[in-house]
Amino acid sequence: MAKKIAVVFDSAGTLLRMYRVAKETSTGNILENIESTDIVAQKNGCGLVVLNTESDIILGSRKDMPLFEFIREHRISLGISCSKGKFPSAIAYEIIERATLFMSDLHDVLKMVTYRCPDIFYRASGLIIDSEARSVPYVLSTGGQVFSTTLQTIRTLHAMKVDTYIASGDGVFALTKLAEFINIPQKKVFALSNTSMKENLVLELKRKYEKIVMVGDGINDILALRAADVGIMTTQQGDQRPKKLREAADMIIDDIIEVVNVVKSL
Repeated sequence: MAKKIAVVFDSAGTLLRMYRVAKETSTGNILENIESTDIVAQKNGCGLVVLNTESDIILGSRKDMPLFEFIREHRISLGISCSKGKFPSAIAYEIIERATLFMSDLHDVLKMVTYRCPDIFYRASGLIIDSEARSVPYVLSTGGQVFSTTLQTIRTLHAMKVDTYIASGDGVFALTKLAEFINIPQKKVFALSNTSMKENLVLELKRKYEKIVMVGDGINDILALRAADVGIMTTQQGDQRPKKLREAADMIIDDIIEVVNVVKSL
């Protein structure tokens, strides 16, 4: 017999208030509060690539060390968080190897995130890669802090015997820390989930549960919002959201705690 309800959450911007920094590699300019998934969505062949390692390891590296040398030496895997069009990780490795990128570029964005948000919950690093131009236009860092009502939301859902999942484009290191803090089992956490993977997870869970609720705030959540029985878009981050994302959602909320009342209504 199918269980009653499960809720699938995105992480960045949904469970976590995010601070994002990008360094434009062509100019060296630091850009604050950018939306990386929107940048990727603007151009075919672009991908958001996550470095699967801890920030302290990056900051402990030599600044003059080439990025590809660091990746190879530490055997760091690359995850494709989202992309427009097909974007295999082999392409990312090849482009990074040929790019003139150094660990100082990652140091710059990581330190900016830390400076702006001293009480940050986690930090992550990545790149935006343009496979058609064979270039790395941006080096990225993000930091997240749980919203004030996130923990209360998850605890209340668990008390209601509702199963909770995380499906996010964030890497394993970041999501492991988040899941432990809000008490979601690791087996119910799906890292490096792109748009299609989130949709597939929702469709798979619909075979196990009577109702699936999807909660997200980014363009990479759009298919999962449409596939769910109830798709909820959050605006708690405060960023402008694309019109097509708003149209994909069944409802829009401005505080994650409102998910509880939605579930109660089901």
